[in-house]
Amino acid sequence: MADDWINSVPVLDRFTSVADPSRYVPLPDDWLIGITDVVDSTKAIEAGRYKAVNLAGASGISAVANALGGGAPLFVFGGDGVRFAVPPADGPAAADALARAAMWVRRELNLELRVGMVRVAQARAAGLDARAALWRASEHVRYAMFTGGAMEWADGQLKSNAIDLAPGPVDAEPDLAGLSCRWGPLIPTQGIILSLIIKPVAGAPEGRFAEIISEVLAVLGDAAILNPVPASGPDVDWLSRAIAFHCETAREGQRGWWRCLPKIMTTALVWATFKLGLRIGRFDPDRYRREMAANTDFRKFDDGLLLTVDCSQDAADRLSEILDGAVGAGVVRYGLHVQDRALITCIVPSAANSDHMHFVDGAGGGYASAAKHMRGP
Repeated sequence: MADDWINSVPVLDRFTSVADPSRYVPLPDDWLIGITDVVDSTKAIEAGRYKAVNLAGASGISAVANALGGGAPLFVFGGDGVRFAVPPADGPAAADALARAAMWVRRELNLELRVGMVRVAQARAAGLDARAALWRASEHVRYAMFTGGAMEWADGQLKSNAIDLAPGPVDAEPDLAGLSCRWGPLIPTQGIILSLIIKPVAGAPEGRFAEIISEVLAVLGDAAILNPVPASGPDVDWLSRAIAFHCETAREGQRGWWRCLPKIMTTALVWATFKLGLRIGRFDPDRYRREMAANTDFRKFDDGLLLTVDCSQDAADRLSEILDGAVGAGVVRYGLHVQDRALITCIVPSAANSDHMHFVDGAGGGYASAAKHMRGP
């Protein structure tokens, strides 16, 4: 029945439709909302640990997806955490995976990852709704989108310790297969990397909020130019940095050289493959890079619009004018953050297939900094 419901979720082909509430369908009451959040993420980012924060944020969905055999299609990555929905039958496995991810983040990244779950019915009892749609980012990848306010409510419940799950035992390992961060920083070609969050004010007319979102998207223009990932794909990170970082995702049962050796060998092979453009079997690194640009989640909708885009400072200033007016009218609250580069965190079930997913965030604070400086009621 869960598969039947997932198959009924609308798939949007035009991103301009994301703020139209009629394009979303209600989540079943007995489904579960999962939330993760890196504690004090802004402080960690200010200390230069932006990659670690994004890796911690993505670890929750990687762990849950692997625990469910890849069956976690409804999730949104928010930089320092994820929000997702699963059917009740998957609840115990998802909760266990979250607890394991929280312990891994504490032990390996020296960060605290809050994790929690709550039923959709509880959000509705609090006066919110949970509705979902899918955005077709490319021929091979769809990303979930949520509206109705339930995800925002659940995030608040997590941060008030009302729905949190305890981290798992020290020796309980999450399955993080496919989670990677091998790519170098993305340098803007239009001037700046803008991280932008726009949320509706409670009680604001949905139609007016949708109009503001349409106006914002019109100012930004062509999606191909906005994408921080170039059409030909990004460059790989320095080999030494990539190896050091990927050793952090090795299994806890292996220590020292033996712990890192598989990661060193794999990372070096991947680096050489992309750096030299080597084809291995049916794997074509140039095709993979082009798919990365198409599969990237640089725009999304999660109880509001979230963007990390390559744009001009003039465009950012124009957006501020529009959004300040919408704040004054009591329609939106928003936060933006400007930086000089972006970064990518990836979930790659199989490099031979085209359904690899790539999450973009600003490298100088990104969504976490934008959220910290929200303007409006």
